[in-house]
Amino acid sequence: MTSSTPAADLATDTQRPPRQYLPEAFTVTDWAAIEPYFIELRDREIGSAAELELWLLNRSELEAALSEDLAWRYIRMTCDTQDAARTEAFQFFVNEIEPHVAPHDHALNEKMLASEFLPGLDENRYRVFVRSVRQALAIYRPENVPLKTEISTQQQQYAALAGAMTVTLDGEELTLPQAADRLKSPDRQERETAWRAVQERRLQDSKALDELYTRLIGLRHQVALNAGFANFRDYMFAALGRFDYTPQDTLEFHRAIRETVVPLTDNLDLERRQDLALAELRPWDLDVDVSGQAPLKPFATGAELLAKTTTVFDRLDPFLGQCLRTMGQMGNLDLESRKGKAPGGYNYPLDETGVPFIFMNATSSLRDVVTMLHEGGHAVHSFLTRRLPLGADKHPPSEVAELASMSMELLSLDHWDVFFTDPEELRRAKRTHLESVLETFPWVATIDKFQHWVYEHPTHTEEQRHARWVELFDEFNQRTVSWKGLEHIKPYLWQKQLHLYEVPFYYIEYAMAQLGAIAVWRNYRQNPQAALAGYQRALALGYTAPIGEIYAAAGIRFDFSTEYLRTLADFVQDEMAKI
Repeated sequence: MTSSTPAADLATDTQRPPRQYLPEAFTVTDWAAIEPYFIELRDREIGSAAELELWLLNRSELEAALSEDLAWRYIRMTCDTQDAARTEAFQFFVNEIEPHVAPHDHALNEKMLASEFLPGLDENRYRVFVRSVRQALAIYRPENVPLKTEISTQQQQYAALAGAMTVTLDGEELTLPQAADRLKSPDRQERETAWRAVQERRLQDSKALDELYTRLIGLRHQVALNAGFANFRDYMFAALGRFDYTPQDTLEFHRAIRETVVPLTDNLDLERRQDLALAELRPWDLDVDVSGQAPLKPFATGAELLAKTTTVFDRLDPFLGQCLRTMGQMGNLDLESRKGKAPGGYNYPLDETGVPFIFMNATSSLRDVVTMLHEGGHAVHSFLTRRLPLGADKHPPSEVAELASMSMELLSLDHWDVFFTDPEELRRAKRTHLESVLETFPWVATIDKFQHWVYEHPTHTEEQRHARWVELFDEFNQRTVSWKGLEHIKPYLWQKQLHLYEVPFYYIEYAMAQLGAIAVWRNYRQNPQAALAGYQRALALGYTAPIGEIYAAAGIRFDFSTEYLRTLADFVQDEMAKI
């Protein structure tokens, strides 16, 4: 099931489609304004498959309105974590709306699956949706509703803590992303000073972050027990709809990464030490360009970043560029780093409007270019799915969502001269990014394997957690880097990964999708037009097909075996050698 709307219209339409069920003036004020619609859906008589389908569309419209309202509350809060009113508005929805929605949502799932007309729906169109509803029904427990509210409240504390972190360097107060730019300086002392300042600032809140994580672990473990699972890891595999692989498969993927990619990244670090003529490589030596040249400065402002990215997208396909132009016209971007802004970056789909919002913390680095291209890939995905009938159709699992973003990073490589007009700078940028593509795998394996251990041992102590983290970090990362004298810092490095706090177990998908993205890029090298068409064809499916079929539509395999990983890692190395 795909939209028949022309791609050009998908990218230029700025209007929310007319509502068919809710009043046009409907807004989220309180639960009393929402509940009548859930009750009507619950009590409505359904006399045919056509009426069931209309019921599904009406329910989806209600869910989209609520989803978009929550989205804007979250976006506004993350744009300024220090604004109490924005935080209160978000917390109001979490505390006063979501807990009421959950039991009604469950009742509607029961009504749908019990309908005698369910078999009359188009099986191909609804198979994935029905499968997901069955899963949601199976793991729902009313006693988890207040627990999930408490988890959401606790998770907000991470953004507030991280967003308030700044350091002062040379008399200037900098956010941590801004300070991290100094790690690219050719001056080794400047790099070390910045690195130590950032780490020491993080350590100031390490105890609070540890205590927060411990509370989240306890709450999440109880959710899993209530739902009949042995641990939160197993619960999340069900909750995330991981129908296509098991926990054991991901453990095997970790092993494949250690055997296949880690030796490659070890060699990259050894080459770096030799190129920098250092007796030993230190953590502050990993981001500087080995040529000894100043850091790349691909843009100066958020506006310039947007303009240049739009040009890159236009070169690939005018539809892609128009997606970004539409977002710019609507003000659906907040790109530059500043004090009080939440960390990280995201593309937030807006289910009613269909035009997403990109949030990031740009400081004028190469990494920012990659982030913008990455989130731009997500945005294109949102546009391509914006007119699918059901809201659930627009939200594919992360293994697909991240394929959209990571593929865009690589598909755009041939057009990076927009950012780097000097051929030598362009070469540096491309090589740096391809190195980071390989480095994605060990870090993802570290974070994911850490989560497996954390939730399989929910009563562990902070000391045990720190020790296990160091073991895993040393297994996958920086094995030729000296941490002498920095042993007090390494146990806390995991605290910078917001996924651990805010979206648990959403991480292994990055490695799976990175493999898929490399495969898309390999196809692009052979036939650009066909590869780009396959990429858009796959994304336009949304979540109306299983993961394997979506990957097949892009002309690639959903495969993370050792053999496949080795083949694609070798392809990346070959491409690096050509630069």
